Amino acid sequence: MKYLPIPSKLYEQNRQRFIKKMKPNSLAIFPASPVFPKSGDGTYGYRPDADVLWLSGITQEKTIVILYPDNPDKNMREVLVLLRPNELLEKWVGHKLRKEEATAISGIKNVQWLDGVDTLIQVMMNSADTVYLNTNEHNRLDTELPRTDLLFVHDLMKKYPVHTYDRAARLMKDLRSVKTKEEIEVVKTAIDITAKALDRVLKFIKPGVMEYEIEAELTHEFLRNRATGHAYGCIIASGDRARTLHYEENNQECKSGELILMDFGAEYGNYNADLTRTVPVNGKFTKRQAEVYNACLAVHNHGKKILKPGLQFQEYVKSINAEMEKQLLKIGLITKEDIKKQDPENPAFRKYFYHGVTHFLGIVVHDVGNYMDTIKEGQLFTIEPGIYIEEEQMGIRIENNIWITKNGNIDLFKEMPITVEEIEAAMKKK
Repeated sequence: MKYLPIPSKLYEQNRQRFIKKMKPNSLAIFPASPVFPKSGDGTYGYRPDADVLWLSGITQEKTIVILYPDNPDKNMREVLVLLRPNELLEKWVGHKLRKEEATAISGIKNVQWLDGVDTLIQVMMNSADTVYLNTNEHNRLDTELPRTDLLFVHDLMKKYPVHTYDRAARLMKDLRSVKTKEEIEVVKTAIDITAKALDRVLKFIKPGVMEYEIEAELTHEFLRNRATGHAYGCIIASGDRARTLHYEENNQECKSGELILMDFGAEYGNYNADLTRTVPVNGKFTKRQAEVYNACLAVHNHGKKILKPGLQFQEYVKSINAEMEKQLLKIGLITKEDIKKQDPENPAFRKYFYHGVTHFLGIVVHDVGNYMDTIKEGQLFTIEPGIYIEEEQMGIRIENNIWITKNGNIDLFKEMPITVEEIEAAMKKK
């Protein structure tokens, strides 16, 4: 890992939060995702299951976290299972965690080797009344693909068919959406690195630069500040390409007179930042570009104003959509007649704003959480309205990361340029 050690208190607190939700005499088993083959003997870059990261901070493959808080043996209430190091393996792929190293990261004192896990689980299964197993329950999950998370579930349920099983993901969805102060401190480091990268590219952008050159500048700034890398495939989209929401080719020239939409974030300590800015390639917004940008910014600021604990998430979305309709009317993209005649299932503003405005953020960029619930203290959101105009070959999106507190919310990117004037001033500092 490139990042500095994260205090084990973060993971200890996370485990205790999950344990408090468990039923009496229950067992929870969290296996990490496997390494995926690429071609030949190659593999894709490895990232373990998010819940294993959240519970332990361990990034090594073939890791298992086991929680059994009512186990009569106090030493068996938290167990971390690791791949046993061996000399030949380490000659090929490098150092593997020793028990004391894994304890320092996770705070779990009982560390066992993977080759003895079957016996370990059998003893615990014979005593537990309920077993929590984990699966991916994200609303946008493609369920047609073969799922590795279900392999462990199916194998264990086949071996122990008369046990009572429960869903760990249902608890995790609520727990992971609410961040501790320790988690937010790690997120803030990812945000600080992302802010440095934005400052760097605002000084770098000029007519004739290639989109991939901007991406390279971001990557450089991320890595030199100990980020693992990009939190997701960054979007560097100049001109009309900005209307494609997940444009990642980043292979075209940025031309004078165009706007360039940049959606990127650093990953640090397995937590993520997610920022979007839209700026003029030549450093100066035209009158029309500024008009549309300010309309988008007004929606963004409206979201920050109303996003607070106790608000129903769907009411928040309705209010955002109403503000977007108001702003699009103001800049002439829709008319009162369009609104009067609109299909309620496909309102007029959707022609120019065709995605959601907010998602949960954390150890996954599109983190888990309940969009049908009320907004809670401690949750971490993005606010990212966009206006996309095919007729004018223009796409604008503005995104910051917002932490919900007892008294309202805190914009974690509040120091970064966001207004037309601030962006133009920052781009002059070559």
